[in-house]
Amino acid sequence: MCGRYAASRRPEDLAGIFEVEKWEPEETLEPDYNVAPTKEVYAVLDRPVKDAETPRPVRQLRKLKWGLVPSWAKSPEGGARMINARAETVHEKPSYRRAFAARRCILPADGYYEWVTGSQERDLEVEGKKKRPRKQPYFVLPADGSVFAMAGLYEFWRDRTLPDDHPQAWWVTCSVITTEAESTPLAVAPAEGPHSLAEIHPRMPLMLTADRWDAWLDPSRTDVEDLRSLLVPPPAGLMRAYPVSTAVSNVRNNGADLLKELEGPEVGTLF
Repeated sequence: MCGRYAASRRPEDLAGIFEVEKWEPEETLEPDYNVAPTKEVYAVLDRPVKDAETPRPVRQLRKLKWGLVPSWAKSPEGGARMINARAETVHEKPSYRRAFAARRCILPADGYYEWVTGSQERDLEVEGKKKRPRKQPYFVLPADGSVFAMAGLYEFWRDRTLPDDHPQAWWVTCSVITTEAESTPLAVAPAEGPHSLAEIHPRMPLMLTADRWDAWLDPSRTDVEDLRSLLVPPPAGLMRAYPVSTAVSNVRNNGADLLKELEGPEVGTLF
């Protein structure tokens, strides 16, 4: 799954990486090292510009809210629960299938966080001495330091309680597509701990390599089976993972120090 990630790159840098033609400076977000559901995030998408002379799709960097609200939803309350869409079923789930066919995006990140329960903590839980065991967070990122381009979907939702000219009349929300985690060895593994992503968590965000960005974002591609062919995990051996401070477990904490690599896990023996 993907429940938290880091996104610290400047919009100017993202615009260059993804060949963005349009982004609004007033939509600039501060670097966020602890992105949580319902926060505003950057998304790269191809879409015609409103009132433009030509209706061609334009590569844009937009500010969206993480937690997809389907266009047919009566209220936005369920958005916080719809942060992830499974690659295996995204084409058939009512909440995601329309967006999958027509509104795909890339959610740029530095990497994502995932938590592992330490063996000692699990033992205490089994013995009934702890109801909520502590978990060791790991940061997962491309080993070469490149942008982590997560496959995503976006959707528009109209708040009918507000007039058309109200700035919050339209919500634009998004979801991260996840896939089965790699069981092959990490490119760089911690000295003590997991040696594959699957040992950290059975799911991971679907990372799109640069050669698939244009095809994924192309709104003219609407055939479901054709699109499903793009939901292929990246080649193995591109990722690294390392333990970080448990401070990231608190969404109120933020800052570059959350990405600092620890020499070993804080939460006992993991494996």
